[in-house]
Amino acid sequence: MSSSGLYAHSTKYVYYVSERPFTISLVHTIIQSINGGIWGRLGGGWYNLFTMDEGTVLNNRYQLLERLGRGGMSDVFRARDLMLERYVAIKVLGEQYSNDEAFQKRFRQEARAAANLSHPNIVTVHDFGFDQNQLYIVMEHVPGKDLKTLLRQRGRYSVEDAIPLMVQACAGIGYAHRAGLVHCDIKPHNMIVTPDARLKVTDFGIARALSTILPDERADVVWGSPQYFSPEQAVGEAPSPASDVYSLGVVLYEVLTGALPFTAPTSEELALLHLQADPIPPREYVPDIPTALEEIVLKVLSKEPSARYRTADQLGRVLLRFGTQRDIPATPALNLTPEAVTTYRQPEPPPPATVQVKSEPRPSEISFTVPEVSFSEVDWTAVILGLLALMMVGGLVPFWIYIFFLYNPR
Repeated sequence: MSSSGLYAHSTKYVYYVSERPFTISLVHTIIQSINGGIWGRLGGGWYNLFTMDEGTVLNNRYQLLERLGRGGMSDVFRARDLMLERYVAIKVLGEQYSNDEAFQKRFRQEARAAANLSHPNIVTVHDFGFDQNQLYIVMEHVPGKDLKTLLRQRGRYSVEDAIPLMVQACAGIGYAHRAGLVHCDIKPHNMIVTPDARLKVTDFGIARALSTILPDERADVVWGSPQYFSPEQAVGEAPSPASDVYSLGVVLYEVLTGALPFTAPTSEELALLHLQADPIPPREYVPDIPTALEEIVLKVLSKEPSARYRTADQLGRVLLRFGTQRDIPATPALNLTPEAVTTYRQPEPPPPATVQVKSEPRPSEISFTVPEVSFSEVDWTAVILGLLALMMVGGLVPFWIYIFFLYNPR
């Protein structure tokens, strides 16, 4: 291969095992050619990292339409499912990962686990497969942009806009926690925001079942991005739901302030900051952030997992209740000039109100007047008619007695 129209660079990866960090230098030379193909040298061989392109059909079913994004280990395409006639998103892994049998087994296991997650705030996994020496995973296509891109465009979100987004992220990740899965790589790049402000968490491909993680397990590879992973992940400990909560706290910090809580030129220094340093309080960046919300963020970024909220569900409930509560402004003190102090007189307190208790009269003292009745006001016509009616009714009594004995002789 000639060097004309090519460029190369090397990459270092930092991993943490047990209690001390060590660095693995991979002579990982990446060369990009003029026609857009990417070739990588890993160990002694060259790999075409991404052989897929628009128009490729995977397993005679999924037609790649356009590339949506390119990452360090995968490409994401918008594609069409020819069998079900619907649009999907497909993540195609690089050939250097797809040829690793151990990675293939882990990938399939984690893809099956992710496919069992069905939640409005999680990108649904439809299928996964292997074609043209590359692994791929098929997901629902969500129109929108990732949260990191939106942060680059607008800088930061207001409290009123940030809390609904983070509550949705907590709802999706909390559902995964209840299903026994840890995301392990929470970052704004993995959160898709639609134009109508709906958020969906994606890339559960590296999630691991909690039941398979032993408490004393140490990972030989640190999952996650150094800017967002938790202190326990930095030292190679097994991730837990509290690790995801920490990463959510980093994302919340960035969404509110437009800055990361920790920045460093190297991964080693960044990991040490996660382990030892305290973040700058968010209100020093944005004084408008409520005090209660700042306390929530700092609690989530605690070094000890036990000091954080246990799950993303719990964090979401706290944000929903206290996240947008504004501080009550204190009543300003009365500031007087020296001249006013000498003439100002405190207002005299009003005299105590006197309550007059009305004494109840004694029974012997109670008097009343009998209204006088004027006989001129009596309706004599009504009286006479009443007497006649009484006489008529009384006259019928002997008649009914006669009838009784007539039909009931002794």
